[in-house]
Amino acid sequence: MLPSELSKIIDETIDGERASLTKLALDIHANPELRFQEHKAAAWIAELLRARGFTVEQGIANMPTALRATKGTSNGPRIAILGEYDALPEIGHACGHNLIAAGAVGAFLAAAAAASRVNGEVVFLGTPAEEGGGGKLKMIEDGVFDKIEAAMMFHPFDRDILAHPALANVWLAVTFRGHSAHAAAAPHEGRSALVACMDTFRLVDGQRIRFRDGVRVHGYITNGGQAVNVIPELASAEFSIRARDELELERVRGIVERCAKAAAFASEVDVDVVVRRGYRDIRNNMTMARAFGEHLRALGRAARQTDDRVGAGSTDMGDVSHVVPSIHPYLAIVDENTSLCHQHAFAAAAAAERGLDTAMTAARALARTAVELLVDDGLRLAARTEWESARV
Repeated sequence: MLPSELSKIIDETIDGERASLTKLALDIHANPELRFQEHKAAAWIAELLRARGFTVEQGIANMPTALRATKGTSNGPRIAILGEYDALPEIGHACGHNLIAAGAVGAFLAAAAAASRVNGEVVFLGTPAEEGGGGKLKMIEDGVFDKIEAAMMFHPFDRDILAHPALANVWLAVTFRGHSAHAAAAPHEGRSALVACMDTFRLVDGQRIRFRDGVRVHGYITNGGQAVNVIPELASAEFSIRARDELELERVRGIVERCAKAAAFASEVDVDVVVRRGYRDIRNNMTMARAFGEHLRALGRAARQTDDRVGAGSTDMGDVSHVVPSIHPYLAIVDENTSLCHQHAFAAAAAAERGLDTAMTAARALARTAVELLVDDGLRLAARTEWESARV
C-alpha cells in the first residue's frame, strides 16, 4: 500500500486542481476535434501543465497534437499516465475522451507532486487519434515507450471494471469498379458495382455462423453510386473486423476478403481491397489492476475485476500493453445498462457532474497506483514478471 503522507499529497493536489481540471474537461467536450486534429485540446493541456511549471514537449512522434511532460529523477523507474482527447464525427465526445484527458492530467499533476519524495519519474503522454488513427502506435514506433516500466489510463463506461477485454481489429477498404449504363434504357449493358458491394454485406452475414465468440464484423457503404438513373460503375465500403486474438482476426479477415471477391465475380466487376492496420488485443496486467482496484476501493468505489455481460471494443492501448505492463480500467459515468460509448446520451454524461466526479476519482486512483509502482520494487517486479509470462 501507499504511505499515507503520499496519498495525502495526491488528494490535496486533486482538490486544489479540481476547478482547472473541470474547465479542461468541459472545454474539450464543447470543442470536439477529430483524430489528429485535436489542436485546441492539446494546446489547453500544454497551457495548464506549463502554468504549473512543467516543460511540455509538443509534436512528439511526428504528431503535432502529441504531448509529453515529466517529473522526477530519470535514473529511477518511469511510469506513464496516458490521456486521450479526440472526438467522434457527429456525436463528439461520446467515448468520454474529455474525461480521460482531465483525469490523466490530474493524475499526472498529483503523482508529480508526490514524485519529489520518491525515486523515479512520472510521465504524462498526450496520445492523439485513438478513434481509428492509432496515435499510440506511432509513439511505440518512435520509441516513446522504450524506457517506461508501466503505463496506465482509465476509460468512462456504464460500470466499474478493473480489467476488460479489448479486441484486436483491422479495417478493410473495399472498392468495386464496374461499367455504367442507362438504368432504364439499357440496364443489361451495365455491370453494377453497387450490387457487388451489397452482395458482400449479404455474404458476410451468411458467414457469421463460422465466427468464434467475440468476433465482430461491421461496415458501411462509403459510395453507393453516382446517380439514380445510372448503373453504378463505382461503389465502395469500409469494414471493421474484430476478434479476441490476432490469429482469429486473420482468419476472419480472409473470410471477408473472399466474400468481396465472390461478390465481384458474380457481378463481373473488379474489386480492390486495401488493408489498414488496426489495434492489438489488450493484455491487462492484473498485478497493476488489483493495485488500482485497492486504491479505488479506498476512495469508495468497489470495482468488479471483470464483467463478461458487456461487450468490448478496440483501443490502441492494446498495442501499448504488448510493449509495457499496462492497465485500462473502466469507470461508470452513467447507471449500468442505460447508455454505452458512442451514444448521444453517453456524450451528454461526459459533461455532467457524475462524469466530472468520476474523472477526479480516476485521477486520484491512477496517481496513487503510479506512485505505488515507483516506491514498491516488489509490486513493479510482480507486474513485470506477469507481463513477461504473458508474452510466451
